[in-house]
Amino acid sequence: MLFKESVTIALKALFSNKLRSILTMLGIIIGVAAVIAMVSLGMGVRKNVQNSIASLGSNMLIVQAGAPKVNGVRQSAGSGETLKLDDSDAIKKKIKNIDYVAPSVQSSKQIIYSNQNWNTVVYGITSDYMAIRSLSVASGSFITTNDMQTRSRVAVIGTTVASNLFGSVNPVGKTIRINNDPYKIIGVLASKGQSSMGQDQDDCVLIPISTAMERLMAITYIRTINVQVSSADKMDQVQSEIETLLRQRHKISNPDDDDFQVRNLTSLMETMTNTTTMITLLLGSIAAISLVVGGIGIMNIMMVSVTERTREIGIRKALGATFNNIMMQFLIESIVVSVIGGLIGILLGCGASLAIAKFAGFNTVITLLPILLSFFFSVGIGLFFGIYPARKAAKLDPIEALRYE
Repeated sequence: MLFKESVTIALKALFSNKLRSILTMLGIIIGVAAVIAMVSLGMGVRKNVQNSIASLGSNMLIVQAGAPKVNGVRQSAGSGETLKLDDSDAIKKKIKNIDYVAPSVQSSKQIIYSNQNWNTVVYGITSDYMAIRSLSVASGSFITTNDMQTRSRVAVIGTTVASNLFGSVNPVGKTIRINNDPYKIIGVLASKGQSSMGQDQDDCVLIPISTAMERLMAITYIRTINVQVSSADKMDQVQSEIETLLRQRHKISNPDDDDFQVRNLTSLMETMTNTTTMITLLLGSIAAISLVVGGIGIMNIMMVSVTERTREIGIRKALGATFNNIMMQFLIESIVVSVIGGLIGILLGCGASLAIAKFAGFNTVITLLPILLSFFFSVGIGLFFGIYPARKAAKLDPIEALRYE
């Protein structure tokens, strides 16, 4: 019964000073909202990075040409010309625990159809490219082994290229021109959207790698070899075997002289995930500082409340209220302030996250854990900063309190 009475008295005291109570809650509201919004933003960034890396394929190793030295000056990464199509064939034949090997070349080209044109990236690829990059065809078909063997002038285009050149018309069967040479469109890729870096993954044209190297780009080297390993636990082993094989083929004895590089996307994803997690925690920690400031505000107002209600406290103690009764009354007031502020902050934080996603263009991920953590932290803040004012009120001498004017 005493607990119920303490709750009733605490609520009456808060509602009798509505403006002061709202201003007291403001620090908690802003703190909780900021934590939820910042954490959701950080988790959105992490999800984008993970999706971007995952879109390249699972259990992926990427072999790239190295950075050659010209007159002692190292050139840009991937600009070497020592990686050959035979290297890709050797990896496929001699290395175990591999599902797919997909070499590729690329170049920026102007694509022309009728009176329309569009500048995009043309990729020379093999039939394994579809599986290794988790692509699917929305209409038509994909490039086949026969297309590569016959150096056919056929193309599969992304949805961005299709919409800019053909609008709503189905482009399958139409002929586009690349470097003034005709290429028949045999398929349109299903949309993959943007990567975490903002790159449009649908803005591309795929043609057979033999056609690209011999007919379009006139080159004898390749830039990249995508390798899909059969299982994640074999990644390091396969990477080491590929490096050893390429050193043998390129007659390299010192690893420091490698004219290629092998990137492990699993390790890259782990590194990026750890980095984005730290960024999320940093953002959440900075936002949580406002919760502490809000707690100080609660203590400040509760101290004022104790001073204002000194005579009330004296009367209650004279009528038999114990130390615990007075403590409970003021602690309930501070907890109620933090609970109500926390609930409003949750609504405001979720709303802010949705607004950021809609109007600012950033992806946000709202999850239950940061909501619960910020709410219970706000309650803990209210309890912690309410203890001192409550103890001060409970320790007042009833006679001195009754004399207080």
